[in-house]
Amino acid sequence: MTFVTNKKYLKTIVCICFIWVSGCVTAPQPNEDFAFAKEALEAATRVDSARHSSGLYSQALEAYQKGKLLYEDRQYADAKVQFQRSRDFSEKAENSARLIRFKTGEIF
Repeated sequence: MTFVTNKKYLKTIVCICFIWVSGCVTAPQPNEDFAFAKEALEAATRVDSARHSSGLYSQALEAYQKGKLLYEDRQYADAKVQFQRSRDFSEKAENSARLIRFKTGEIF
């Protein structure tokens, strides 16, 4: 009898350990997405997107800040999504600002 109960306890302990170990798995750090989002935001800033494409620029900045907070909280999957959104909005803002500046004759 004691062998059977010990076997049940052993199975329970193994199951608990398996669940605990599998719960510790996280997504890899999105370092590349972080760097791309930061560079895209800086490029948008250089062409003065805040003035010419303020809506897209503010969405890019907001997504970048959310991503940065999620990254610091180690919620890497959500941070990656926000960094990708920031990069997309930054690139759109940069392109829009360049086009507006070209149309107005501000640059050649």
